[in-house]
Amino acid sequence: METQSEAREALKVISLMYHDVVEGGAHEQSGFGGADAALYKMEQGQFRKHLRAIVGAVRESPSSVFELQADARASRPWLLTFDDGGVSAYTCIAGMLEEFGWRGHFFVTANYVGSPSFLSGAQIKELHRRGHVIGSHSASHPERMSHCSPEEMLREWAESVARLSDIVGERVRVASVPGGFYSARVAKAAARAGIEMLFTSEPTSAGRSVDGCMVLGRYTIRRSTTAEAVAAIAAGRVAPRLKQLLLWNAKKVTKALGGRYYLKARKSLLGQG
Repeated sequence: METQSEAREALKVISLMYHDVVEGGAHEQSGFGGADAALYKMEQGQFRKHLRAIVGAVRESPSSVFELQADARASRPWLLTFDDGGVSAYTCIAGMLEEFGWRGHFFVTANYVGSPSFLSGAQIKELHRRGHVIGSHSASHPERMSHCSPEEMLREWAESVARLSDIVGERVRVASVPGGFYSARVAKAAARAGIEMLFTSEPTSAGRSVDGCMVLGRYTIRRSTTAEAVAAIAAGRVAPRLKQLLLWNAKKVTKALGGRYYLKARKSLLGQG
């Protein structure tokens, strides 16, 4: 049952969640390292195929969250988002999007700004100048954001928003949840930090408001995702979106039951344990 602080909205938008784009299988070039992170990193040629496939399937250019807020919506709005804040956002992704006249949403882990393989402050500022949306991906990228205390959650959002706002020269109002560990408490903390739009990894197009913060789901794009599949999702086809939702719900149950053990088992399977 929904409460006054969490209510469904009529807003419908398809958001695609990418991470890094690398070259020659060099997954350490951009963003977080490790086998787990590599599952979400794709080659430049593959990413270009994705973009071309989307062009062939979707008539409209991607929207921005600010267009959604202003109610200047396309008939079927869709968004491109990129998590973590890896340096490929600047060295590769932005330029490829701009070839199509598109702009993306780059969610940056604030404590890693200026670290090797991550965006620098100057690069973030330049992306913002070129019309891309800069948002928070938390301060430290906690493994299980939804298990943090309310104080820790607020600190993660507030500190990251403050640092990124200082870099771009205006208030950062959008964010994405790290690691897929979302709860209403995470959204409430985001709202307290002044975040107006919060992206999760739940594969849904339906938005909902939590304490005045609009929460939007996203469809995860992995290295194994084909160009045909991503184009079908962007075009709003039911089958690939339903497949993601079913898998996500099964994973959600495993996370809830396993908690920290889920993460340990996942890392062990990927050779990180």
